Amino acid sequence: MSDILVHAEAGVMTITLNRLDRKNSITSDMYAKLADAMGTAQADEGVRVVMIQGHETVFCAGNDIGDFLDKPPAGQDAPVFRFLRAIATFPKPLLAAVCGPAVGIGTTMLLHCDLVYAGDNAAFSMPFVNLGLCPEAASSLLVPQMLGYHRAAEALMLGEPFFAEAALEVGLVNRILPPTEANNYANAQARKLAAKPLASLVETKRLMKKGQQQLVLQQMVDEGEAFGRMLVAPAAKEAFTAFMEKRKPDFSKV
Repeated sequence: MSDILVHAEAGVMTITLNRLDRKNSITSDMYAKLADAMGTAQADEGVRVVMIQGHETVFCAGNDIGDFLDKPPAGQDAPVFRFLRAIATFPKPLLAAVCGPAVGIGTTMLLHCDLVYAGDNAAFSMPFVNLGLCPEAASSLLVPQMLGYHRAAEALMLGEPFFAEAALEVGLVNRILPPTEANNYANAQARKLAAKPLASLVETKRLMKKGQQQLVLQQMVDEGEAFGRMLVAPAAKEAFTAFMEKRKPDFSKV
């Protein structure tokens, strides 16, 4: 079975992360499929809304570390960057249903969604610093805007999880539901949107995002360049080696 499932019905394209045995961690090939699905949704007039979901126990554990080390992103045309640009510039409504862990990209992709519904078991984290890296997906711009600087610094510098109630308080999610209900509720909301005039939805979204879309895209480029440099630096090498060896990293010499 595919690790990315794509299903379109009643104007809603549902994209499901379907790699449960690896906690829906994302590989380079999966990023390519996600980017392609977003491109198809944008071009297909029959698709009016896109919804991204995982399983009721886990949304996304972030990048697959082994695959990430084997296939590090090479330039702005790498699948991960194609996906990030796709969600940042997607003109139609974009929703997400999030249950369980949402790590790294599992959290930062939500910054580009229009509506987010969370299970009460959701746990959001952006542990880039803990891996010797820096933020991505324009999160270094969008997280301070959403959380305020000090809470953003706590989330991005400490990299510790915060939970559904905190995410609701700062506006990262719209509503908290039982995990068994989150995906269905988000799908029902997506269908409500799909029944509305698409031109009005697209124009409303364009006007809301118009003031900062170029800033977001430029921030992604700046983050990507820094990310690439840091990926081959000693701190990241130590972090990834420690992860693979299942030990605590030692950053005392980097």
